[in-house]
Amino acid sequence: MDSSTTYIAPKTIPPLDPGFRPPVLTHRQFLSNVEASGNARPLSLAIEDDTGRRLCYRTRLFAPDHPQASANTFYAERLAKYLLWQHGGWKLMVGGAPDIANHLQEIYAPSGPRAFDAEFWGSRINQRPFSVVALQTDEIPESTTDAGSAISPDWKGWRIGFDLGASDRKVALVKDGTLALTEAGEPVLSTELPWDPRPQTDPQWHYDKIMELLNLANSTLQKVDASATITAIGGSSAGIYSNGRVRMASLFRGITSREQFEAKVAPLFERIAKDWGNIPFRIENDGDVTALAGAIALNEGAVLGLAMGSSLAAGYVDEKRRIRGWKNELAFAPVDYNPDAAVDEWSGDRGVGANYFSQQAVARLIPEAGLSMPDIPDSDLPARLVRVQEKMAEGDQRARRIYETIGCYLGYTIPHYCDFYQPVRHIELLGRVMTGEGGQIILRTARDILDREFPELAKQIHFYEPDEREKRHGQAAAAAHLPEAH
Repeated sequence: MDSSTTYIAPKTIPPLDPGFRPPVLTHRQFLSNVEASGNARPLSLAIEDDTGRRLCYRTRLFAPDHPQASANTFYAERLAKYLLWQHGGWKLMVGGAPDIANHLQEIYAPSGPRAFDAEFWGSRINQRPFSVVALQTDEIPESTTDAGSAISPDWKGWRIGFDLGASDRKVALVKDGTLALTEAGEPVLSTELPWDPRPQTDPQWHYDKIMELLNLANSTLQKVDASATITAIGGSSAGIYSNGRVRMASLFRGITSREQFEAKVAPLFERIAKDWGNIPFRIENDGDVTALAGAIALNEGAVLGLAMGSSLAAGYVDEKRRIRGWKNELAFAPVDYNPDAAVDEWSGDRGVGANYFSQQAVARLIPEAGLSMPDIPDSDLPARLVRVQEKMAEGDQRARRIYETIGCYLGYTIPHYCDFYQPVRHIELLGRVMTGEGGQIILRTARDILDREFPELAKQIHFYEPDEREKRHGQAAAAAHLPEAH
């Protein structure tokens, strides 16, 4: 952390985390001071991925000779980090500030503090060395928009939608843009099958289990209409996907050989599509499909989806109802600028989303709340969450403070997200952390902060909570909309 930066404390202090410093407050104070200096200079940052998609963000810095110029580096570094995990890419272009480019080159170098990020987004995900490039401001390209990612609800015919989770596989039959129903109003097929993919070491096992799911849908359709055919397949899964290829997913963590991963796992869904006769087939991150399910239910775009489960999953459908191709890995984007914020054990960075909006957040706050669970291993996060939910149902104020703290985090982080996802009219909240009375406390606390401290934003945002039917059927059914209609 940069000692020259002032980390702004929130007006509403999280009960269990008084050191919390929301990025949105630090950013707004920094930019206000920059404009007041009378000699601001432009900074442009752009991230490019292996498909050529780009995300560009333009902002302002202090002039190099200003007394507060040393604060530029922290602001630019955290901003670049956020954009990298929002978009995902192998090249970071820095326009108009060679000193900032030099700083970012150092920290993203193999021996720098962000070496993990560089290796992950470089050789691991985009399969090329990570690069930080210094350019003139007018050389920075604008953001791309991929018209091919538009989602149409108006297609005709039968489709399969599926969703691959850590403990179950869901599948649904969808017809003419909606979940197919029987005359009695029940789904023709919307079901889930258990599986345990993470310890499996043979990619063929994953292939067989996914094909079992799709074949179940097809056999069910044949019983309904023997002359009908599946015209497209869409899938949802945790992980990172690029042009239909698996780049990283917890479902395949048992396959540790990188050579085997690239040979068998990366093209797994291309193989499945081929075996289904190369009908339109598309798979996307489950966060994006969460947002898509909300957009379909609301019949509107500009939806930001946030699922607080074992980690934080995020997705965005823009005002034109497009999935933009961004990676939206907000679990590892910074949401707390406290120099002593919690360290993420995987990425090694401080203050990232997974430690604030997931079961990890609940587990981190349990000792701060004064709760003791000696009978539950520290690693069993689902069981520890259940215990907190039980305490909440008993009226335990210690459990309540956990949810109030997460609600404070959310109330100050939503404006931060809305600075990067524009526009946002709806926020869909899902995940086990949001279930029950505790989830309502999170939502009420966040709404109260928005109403009092960000009133203009509060007026434009609608929080969407799907009902139980959509929670059961929405994700797989929404995935069926992913392939482009022909």
